[in-house]
Amino acid sequence: MPSYTNLDALPSFARLRSARPVSLRAVLDSDRVRRCRCALGAGLEYIYAAMDVDDEILSALRGLADEAECVEKFRALASGAIMNTGEKRMVLHHIARGEPAGQVVREGRDFHAFYEGERERIASFARDVHSGRIAGHADRKFSTVVQVGIGGSDLGPRAMYLALENQAKRTGRARMDAKFISNVDPDDANAVLDSVEAESTLFILVSKSGTTQETLANEAFVKARLRKAGLDPARHMIAVTSETSPLAKNPGYLASFYIDDYIGGRYSTSSAVGGAVLSLAFGPETFAEFLDGARETDLRALERDATRNAALLDALLGVFERNVRGRPASAVLPYEQALSRFPAHLQQLDMESNGKSVNRSGEPVSYATGPVIFGEPGTNGQHSFYQLLHQGTDVIPLQFIGFRSNQTAVDMEFEGATSRRMLNANLSAQIAAFALGKDDPDPNRRFAGERPSSLIVGDSLGPRELGALLAHYENKVMFQGFLWNLNSFDQEGVQLGKVLAKNVLSGKPVDGALEAFARAAGAR
Repeated sequence: MPSYTNLDALPSFARLRSARPVSLRAVLDSDRVRRCRCALGAGLEYIYAAMDVDDEILSALRGLADEAECVEKFRALASGAIMNTGEKRMVLHHIARGEPAGQVVREGRDFHAFYEGERERIASFARDVHSGRIAGHADRKFSTVVQVGIGGSDLGPRAMYLALENQAKRTGRARMDAKFISNVDPDDANAVLDSVEAESTLFILVSKSGTTQETLANEAFVKARLRKAGLDPARHMIAVTSETSPLAKNPGYLASFYIDDYIGGRYSTSSAVGGAVLSLAFGPETFAEFLDGARETDLRALERDATRNAALLDALLGVFERNVRGRPASAVLPYEQALSRFPAHLQQLDMESNGKSVNRSGEPVSYATGPVIFGEPGTNGQHSFYQLLHQGTDVIPLQFIGFRSNQTAVDMEFEGATSRRMLNANLSAQIAAFALGKDDPDPNRRFAGERPSSLIVGDSLGPRELGALLAHYENKVMFQGFLWNLNSFDQEGVQLGKVLAKNVLSGKPVDGALEAFARAAGAR
């Protein structure tokens, strides 16, 4: 088994801290852009030419990955080792899309076969819905699906649906419209329910435990509206849950599909959590292609040479920026409107996983861990927060995502260029502007440059590419957790607020400050 050591105890970390700074203005040229790239999977490339590293730093980073045994730990994780030390659980989201390190069989269960069996059950159910063999209470064919869930039951599936919606419509793969209810704020549920025809809407309730407070509140909201419309909720709802939850095999649902405790919410898009809504919306073949892209990227993440392993290299460069260069945040900037909610998903994926201050043994760490993650699609972001990115006092590493072709068929020409060319001209210009800056006698117009960035680029965004992109970031976050010696697979930080909220709602006496805030907010 691999050994687990804090980042600052690894010899290569000392080498990194003593390495001389690299000036992007001095080294960035066309040859560097040609050389500093790595295949990611599904035709995507990771280009790191505008990161402030040189061969000496890359050598130390490769050493760091070897000393931290990052690839060995991935193999252990994918083989069923107990990697969620807080909850003493395996971590098996990779197994939902393949077996990168071989079969995982525990207590008589072949886990890939289990996940694959649920995918096939969902596929069969989706085909029956699309054909009309399964219909609602009024015998109306379902045309809309609404996912009711929160956190990982919403952010990943919603981001993936939006990412594929336009492409599916153009290619004739769109089967059903999808909408999402997540916030317990009744305005969220009302807005969605007011926009659909209840008779032709199928609801997916997603709760692994079957006890998630916000999700059950929204379920009750949906059921009340269905009954008001004269419909039997049991004919309009399915559940995605665990086999031991109160939702399992419950006659209140048309069907139940299963997940387990070995796939955390923020890692669950490859499971039934994402599979049900994506298969219903776009067909099970689309979801299968999505999983194929993720599987390919997982296999690439087993490469020991970090310069040939895009997820590991991305993780190492992120640790270098965070722990050697002292960068507090990182921005993800997709120049692709279809990825409009992708940064929101990555916020949860990254910040819930590695927002920790103790190591796997529960001991405080003496170095910074996960950065703040934020982002917005280009070119919108350019007219929002790029001012701070270009000329603010904090240097924030950037990650751009771009595609050479549209998802939609129609493009417009304006002033001699198509809209896609205009978008990608902005993308490439921003990378150069951040790295190289501009001298000017007027300080207000002076750009210091030396602001590092990387680029993930491909021809177009489809199911395989999206699966690869999702897996890349899941693996990047995993590798960074290994480097920081964290448990990236629990989220105790979200529990305290939930407990206090229940205390407020119960009417029990609470601390004076909490009582005052509850009354000010109208909770009491």
